Amino acid sequence: MNNKDTYRQLCRDKKHYVPVFMQPWWLDVVCREWDVALARKGDMISGAWAYPVEKKLGVTMIRTPLLTPYLGPEVFYPHDLKESNKDNFEHETVTDLIKQLPDVKFWHLALQPGMKQAGIFKGQQLLPQVQQTFLLELNDDEQTLLANMKDTTRRNVKVAEAEITVVNDHRYLRELFNFQKATLAKKGKSPGYKFKFLQEIMEACLANDSSALWVAKRGDVLQAIVWQVWDERCSYYFMGSQNPETNSYRAMTLLLWHTIKEAKKRGHSTFDLEGSMDEGVEKFFSNFGGERALYIILKKNKSLLWQFKQLIFK
Repeated sequence: MNNKDTYRQLCRDKKHYVPVFMQPWWLDVVCREWDVALARKGDMISGAWAYPVEKKLGVTMIRTPLLTPYLGPEVFYPHDLKESNKDNFEHETVTDLIKQLPDVKFWHLALQPGMKQAGIFKGQQLLPQVQQTFLLELNDDEQTLLANMKDTTRRNVKVAEAEITVVNDHRYLRELFNFQKATLAKKGKSPGYKFKFLQEIMEACLANDSSALWVAKRGDVLQAIVWQVWDERCSYYFMGSQNPETNSYRAMTLLLWHTIKEAKKRGHSTFDLEGSMDEGVEKFFSNFGGERALYIILKKNKSLLWQFKQLIFK
């Protein structure tokens, strides 16, 4: 088997933990073409790095696909590995993986939170930059998680619970898309993808039991929608929007609390709020008690054509 076939089998067998955004079924939807590098120590697969391969205007590039927050590398630590040896094992594995990736002129790839091997990437002429998210650990009980929220957020949850109902209904995906379009239009922007693309992701998520679309209503009036996706360990706030015709900030607060509770019920250890560099979004997410976490964006642009394009469209 080639690396890609081996990786598909590895993910089917669930021999190792692979996050949802690195699953073959996810990549099949969001990438026209993708491949994978595999690191081995003897007969053991020690790591995997699934990556998109894209060609635009004659330039081959590796960049994060639309609506995919993070990609690899993923390191598979031996169960008996001492904590003191983990960093060295990770360093060796990531070094092996990155040497297998194609030599392309353009990179813009987001890595998962927790990857800290920045020195390796600099050695490959990649510029590591950082963005942030908020990670909420779900070890505590619901009452403690609620108590860890900001006072105003907790009060909004209590008020919203008395007047808003929440159901899981993926048939409201079109409404979510329309809410997003309307919200972005006020800022002079557009989503950058078509509704069909969302449908394809939703169908793949449902086929793999990895998604819920939470809908908040006050009476018969739709207030807000949140799309939650998950893997074996982590739940993610994937996408959400308020009804632009209602004052539904409490509905969004309630929906996020609902997805956190659902993540805990599923036995997930972490809830990723997929934070933003936008000050308003950052403040809203920080109110839920999560820890600020940084993740690396790998950048490189050795293409004169794309340097010119970025200069023009800054």
